[in-house]
Amino acid sequence: METNIQTSLKAKPSRSKLSVTLAHSEWDILEAQRLRYNVFAGELGANLPTRTPGVDRDIYDPFCEHLIVRDDNEGIVVGTYRILSPENIRRVGNYYSENEFDLTRLRLLRPRLVEIGRCCVHPDYRTGATIALLWGGLAKYMLENRYEYLIGCASISMADGGHAAASMFSRLGEYMSPLEYRVFPRCPLPLEALRNDLDAELPPLIKGYLRAGAYICGEPAWDPDFNTADLPILMPLSRIDQRYAKHFMGSPD
Repeated sequence: METNIQTSLKAKPSRSKLSVTLAHSEWDILEAQRLRYNVFAGELGANLPTRTPGVDRDIYDPFCEHLIVRDDNEGIVVGTYRILSPENIRRVGNYYSENEFDLTRLRLLRPRLVEIGRCCVHPDYRTGATIALLWGGLAKYMLENRYEYLIGCASISMADGGHAAASMFSRLGEYMSPLEYRVFPRCPLPLEALRNDLDAELPPLIKGYLRAGAYICGEPAWDPDFNTADLPILMPLSRIDQRYAKHFMGSPD
């Protein structure tokens, strides 16, 4: 979830053959990190601290598994999610999301709670097919490991200073989580100082999360490095809409 996917849909390259898998080698991971850099820094202007030019890498990467979509005909990684399991969270010390939110109220979920982030797709592959492969790979990972909850930060651009983000959030009351799942931003978006009446459309990926059954767990945080407003998203697998469950998880009718 902590993501900046821009999903203006395009036709897939005519010769593409897409597959999804967890990264099996350091080279696979490096390709995913280069894609992330190209999208987040090159396309969206994020300020990414990195020691290797052209590579988005941070302290969480060595503890994560990396889901990748590859165009097998072109031999390139075209989509990725970063996955941090409960076991590896104990090794690294905290969730990435904890840099932005106080997650104290989710402490009882931690043994079954997977964090996802750094989701992005190559501009030429922003289609429903690529997103479906990423979500299907994620569902398979959750089911095989018997995890029950997903958490992450879903990002909204603040190119206009945050007015669109504040306007979007003002309309999302029906998706707010129960109080026991509420989290609190460490650097809150100053909602009271921003307009909340713009006719701003939610990014397609956030729409997808909410349609699938995700909760919004609190007010957005401001991420200055990415210049985004980040919504805390929690997806209990038990809440996933049956249409999504059937499509991505092989659920029976």
